[in-house]
Amino acid sequence: MTEQAQLSPEVVIAELKKHGVTHVVWLPDSETNFLYLLMKAEPTLTLVPVSREGLAFSTAAGLSVGGAKPVILIQNTGLMESGDSLRGWALGLNIPVVLMVGYRGWTRHGKNSDTAATYTEPFLNAFHIKYYLVEHDGDAPRISWAFEEAEQTKRPVAVLVGDEYHGFNR
Repeated sequence: MTEQAQLSPEVVIAELKKHGVTHVVWLPDSETNFLYLLMKAEPTLTLVPVSREGLAFSTAAGLSVGGAKPVILIQNTGLMESGDSLRGWALGLNIPVVLMVGYRGWTRHGKNSDTAATYTEPFLNAFHIKYYLVEHDGDAPRISWAFEEAEQTKRPVAVLVGDEYHGFNR
């Protein structure tokens, strides 16, 4: 495996900083520990934990309307559970927010290990949410594309993290 085979948390933090992200709205989980430690140590980021994924959208909407620039870290299962909140808050209020979605169960070989992966892209398509797949550090420009598109369209844009944050567990 090459060094580029994973998406490193340092690259993700650099992308967040590059695009002026002020707040990271997320539901803490066990898979993003190293990313969490870096985010916590980054003075330009404020971590906003939520107790349920659906709350991430109303929280991000409030932050955005208040002049902050949030990003939402969420797993695909939580994203699907949050459909109504996504519809009502992010889409309904035209919030230009990037969703960094852990693509649980997805494999590049087309044989998903979890049906959560099977339904992720159809879910995003149903909501007309553009998405970019990111698997490793070489895909980092796609994170920038998502931020740029969210700003241009005033809509949520997703970054599907195909690495499923494995690189974030050092």
